[in-house]
Formats: sequence, structure tokens, C-alpha cells
Amino acid sequence: MTRRVRLRSGIEITFAGGERFVADGSGDADATLVSHAHGDHYASGSAVVASDLTAALVGARRGGAAPTAVDHPAAELFPAGHVVGSRAMRLTDPDTGRRYLYTGDCSTRDRFHLDGFDPVDADVLILESTYGKPEYRFPSTEESVDAIRSWLAETMDRPVLMFGYALGRAQKLQRLLADSPRDRVFVTDAVADVSDVIEDHRDVTFPGERYGSEGELGAGDALVCSGSPRSPWVESLVESTGAVTAGFSGWAVDDSFVYRRGFDEGFVLTDHCDYDELLALVSAVDPEQVYTQHGFADEFATAITSELGYPAQSLKANQATLGDF
Repeated sequence: MTRRVRLRSGIEITFAGGERFVADGSGDADATLVSHAHGDHYASGSAVVASDLTAALVGARRGGAAPTAVDHPAAELFPAGHVVGSRAMRLTDPDTGRRYLYTGDCSTRDRFHLDGFDPVDADVLILESTYGKPEYRFPSTEESVDAIRSWLAETMDRPVLMFGYALGRAQKLQRLLADSPRDRVFVTDAVADVSDVIEDHRDVTFPGERYGSEGELGAGDALVCSGSPRSPWVESLVESTGAVTAGFSGWAVDDSFVYRRGFDEGFVLTDHCDYDELLALVSAVDPEQVYTQHGFADEFATAITSELGYPAQSLKANQATLGDF
């Protein structure tokens, strides 16, 4: 029996007539789907089913020509609420009418310049489970923003280094800094390159000058950057300026986050659903079958079945039969 949904180099979805799609991966397929432009989700290719902004960001981030964003008659794209340009994708098999919803990374929360994902009906749901355990229940975005703003005000006597993915959290941090007491906002080249592409495609602006040298950073300044606070460049900058470092992530709900990652402070600010939001998403889609992937895939599949009553299985690489789950 042919398995219709498999995890190989990306998520493979095969229609009854043999047409095959690969989502966020590579390989022999009739169409390649790219949900968003984070490096672990896009693959090489000259034409992809994706939003125009995702295609442009892929080109900018891999330093080459952008792939062409194309349509496919079986695919519908919906804003996924993860990062700008991100899309959930619903594929409808023309022979059976069966609908497969691949969320990619997603968030149902409205925040900053992003609208949350509005779930759509599907027969089969393929869902990310990054935070698929009960301990990952997050405060509201408003609560997190208030805490960050208070910290920014309390540390005005020192520069701050604020860490987030170059695509996603870095832009939200820039927007947050626009309403803070910090008059001078700087960004690293990696962040600026992404923000420039977004500004070219969307009616949104992000404050921040490209950071040039260590001498530019002083008390009251903020630098938005990606990477690790343990990198030699950051450690040298902290030593020379007395800067305070902060990380922003859903993982910051765990008190050990700052120690494991090497930050001075940590704040919950995420581009993913928390545990309760993931469960609510499943209920809203009301599928016949759920497949989980990424993060706590096994644990969340069990929770879906025990708490909601839907059949759910975690995807594992190269499954061949039902017994491989």
C-alpha cells in the first residue's frame, strides 16, 4: 500500500494518481512547496510553490537568484502567521477529493505586523509540533512586550544586544524598539539584508542603521542581531561596551534558557503556537488524520489522540509501513 504522507528529505505527499509533492525539502517531485524562508525549510530549485516574498527572501538569504514563485492547480496557500511570507498549503487530490493541509511552521496569534494563521478544513493535517508539550504555554504577546519594554527602560544606562532570528523575531524586535526609549537602534548586516527585502515587498518599515564598528555603540543604544552571544565577536563587544544581552524565544518559558544559551536575560517571544494553540488548531481543522513533525512530535501525537480523540501519528524518516510509526 502506498503511503500518502512520508518524511524523507522534507514532507512528501503523494496523490492517488501518483503525483508527488515535496514540502520544505528536496528530491524527485512534480512540485516543490516552500512554506517560508528559514534556512532549514527551503531547498534548491528554480521554481517553487510559495509566496512571492518567500521566493525573494530565499534568493537574498542564499546569495543568488531568487527562485520563481509558481502556482499549482492542486495547491491553495494561506498566510501561516509564522514569519512574513510564510504560507500553509492545502493540497486537494483531484481523483479522490482528499485534502492535505501542511502548516509548515505556524502561529495563530496576531502580533506586530503579522496576522495569525486562520485554520482551514482538511481531511489530513500535517502539523508542526515544536512546542507540543504542556509546559510550553506562553504568556500573551502583550504581556511579553510589556516585560521587554520595562527591561529596555531599566537598562538605559547600558547598551543592549537583542538576539533573534534574522528573519522573524529580528523584525519584531525592531518594531518594538521603535516605541522604546532607545533613540539609536542598530542592526547587523544579516538582519538588515532581510529587513530590506521585506520593506521592498510590504508596507512596513523597520528602524535600525547597519552597525559599523564597536565605537558606535554606547549607553542607551540597542543592537538587534542573530547568532550566539558566545561568539568571539559578541563577547568582545560586551567586554568593550558593557552591553547586556537578551534572547527572545518560546524556549525562554524555561528558566534554564538564559544559562544554556549564554544570555543575561530571556523573554518569551515566539513565532510558533504554544501547546494550547496547537490543540485548538487541530480542533479547528477537524481532520480525519493528523501527522506531527518537528519538536515534540511523539508526545504531541499522543496528546492529540488522548485529549481530542483524533488519530495522530508522528512522522519518522523513511517509514515504509504502519508498523514503522
